[in-house]
Amino acid sequence: MSKDTHSLPDTRTWREIPQQVRPRAMSHEGRRRMAMGVMRVAFGAAVIAGVSWGAWEMVGVLRENPDAMPEAAKSDRVRSLVLVTDGVLDKNWLAKTLSIAPDATLMGLDLNQLRLRVLADAQVGSAAITRNFPDALTVRISERSPVARMMAQADDSQPRMLLVARDGIAFPGTGFDPAMIETLPWIDGIRLSRVGKAIAPIEGMKSVSDLLGAAKLEAENLYRTWKVISLAHLSTDGEIEVHTRDGMKITFGTKEDYLRQIARLDLLVDDSSDPTRPLREVNLALGSQVPVSYGKAAPTIGAPPVSTLNPRAARPQAPMPAFSIPRIDTHSEL
Repeated sequence: MSKDTHSLPDTRTWREIPQQVRPRAMSHEGRRRMAMGVMRVAFGAAVIAGVSWGAWEMVGVLRENPDAMPEAAKSDRVRSLVLVTDGVLDKNWLAKTLSIAPDATLMGLDLNQLRLRVLADAQVGSAAITRNFPDALTVRISERSPVARMMAQADDSQPRMLLVARDGIAFPGTGFDPAMIETLPWIDGIRLSRVGKAIAPIEGMKSVSDLLGAAKLEAENLYRTWKVISLAHLSTDGEIEVHTRDGMKITFGTKEDYLRQIARLDLLVDDSSDPTRPLREVNLALGSQVPVSYGKAAPTIGAPPVSTLNPRAARPQAPMPAFSIPRIDTHSEL
């Protein structure tokens, strides 16, 4: 600062602040009121906690020991079924599955047995059942979603369609939109076996689901043409064969990213605009070098492949495609 600078007069009012300010002492009556307030809050919290704990224990006792319920409460009939699901099953399915007698009481139900009835439908992945007093039963389930479908035949019965989930579980399917089912590809090249009375999970469906999900997300125009997915070479060569509706066979490798393979396929399809030389085979399992073959006319694919529970009874019910027919091995029953 320059020596010629003149300082302005200080117009502020200064006030001396003591070094230590002692708090004002609380009177005896004030301390008593504060103590009583703290005691009231603590007592209220203890009462609420006690009531909550008692109610929880009572509910637990009643669930485990129905005999502890008063006779008037035990005589309440089940008047309401509540279904909570992440899928397509409805209350009509629930009522039919549980098959609860009209005069059944809420406390007289065996929840474990009812849960087993719900889980007997392979479309249900998990289930939990609770009583809601006085007269409601709540069922919470998580459903499997289909990613493909297949035809299966048990012994001498007629072939029937089953849906296949990501975890390989096959189930008849209830409540799904038929138009959506028609978009699902068929599964081929598998060997089916029994586990008890059910069909064992189909191996390799996780890889198939990843491929189908990638195709549907990134190239739905291609996915809509896929008709049959063959797993015949999945366990031995790590390859998944896709047969399209216009007769092309596409081989995908499980060791390379599906999105990269689908992008190559999309380019090949776009470049093959000559109707006299349609693509017949494309092998994407060998990396960037993609073997391609053309044909004069696209081959046709007949009815979906049929699986059978009895190899000796495996008679085609309709024209079959030119590749393998999956069968169920009846000797694998546990």
